[in-house]
Amino acid sequence: MAAPRSDRSFGDLFGSLTSQLGELIHKEIELARTEITANLVRTGRNASLIGIGAVVGYAGFLAIVGAAIALLVAVGLTPWPSALIVGLVLVVVAVVLVQRGRAELTAGSIAPERTLQTLKDDADWAKEQRP
Repeated sequence: MAAPRSDRSFGDLFGSLTSQLGELIHKEIELARTEITANLVRTGRNASLIGIGAVVGYAGFLAIVGAAIALLVAVGLTPWPSALIVGLVLVVVAVVLVQRGRAELTAGSIAPERTLQTLKDDADWAKEQRP
């Protein structure tokens, strides 16, 4: 059990402060690492959405090209409208995926916002403790 405040020497208090400050800094660094890792994972996921959207868009483009070729080769046959519909659907899906990924990347940041805020709060608290 801790001794009452009046019985603790200045050296004990300073030692306790130094120990707690070191622990605080260690925990702030750990929080920053955790937050940066979470932000990087989210950014990677959103970048993969853009990549998947690009692949799906390319598939849609190939389907539209196939539809155009089928139209030129066999005017009036049913294969080309089918390929055209599939191609258009794939292009719409691609646009949605790319837009979603871009919006998430634009809105996100890999900066450790919570850690920066707690460091600011800690600095404000330390200023208040000065005589």
